[in-house]
Amino acid sequence: MSIYSVKARYIEGKMKEFYQKLIDGTIQDQKPDGQEIINSMKRAKIIEPNIIQWSEMCFCSPPLKHERETVYNQFLEDIETKAIDDYVEYEGESFMDFLEKQSKE
Repeated sequence: MSIYSVKARYIEGKMKEFYQKLIDGTIQDQKPDGQEIINSMKRAKIIEPNIIQWSEMCFCSPPLKHERETVYNQFLEDIETKAIDDYVEYEGESFMDFLEKQSKE
């Protein structure tokens, strides 16, 4: 088991769909990593335009392999991972708050 700092560019046109899947149980019900993806997106912060960063626990190699195949590659690009010692709270706007606002537009 490892914890990673993850940085990615979100695909703007797909954020309403991503938010819907994050809140309707689609991702949460995914085994084995759905709940960790939900928790990770709650930790994610927008650190610069279109770029989010979060920390995430992962059990696979390469890092986030299953998460990318099942969720992230549909909604995120340019995903970078770096092993870290523990969860980190990054500075920036909450990604989930941003998605919620966008979903109401």
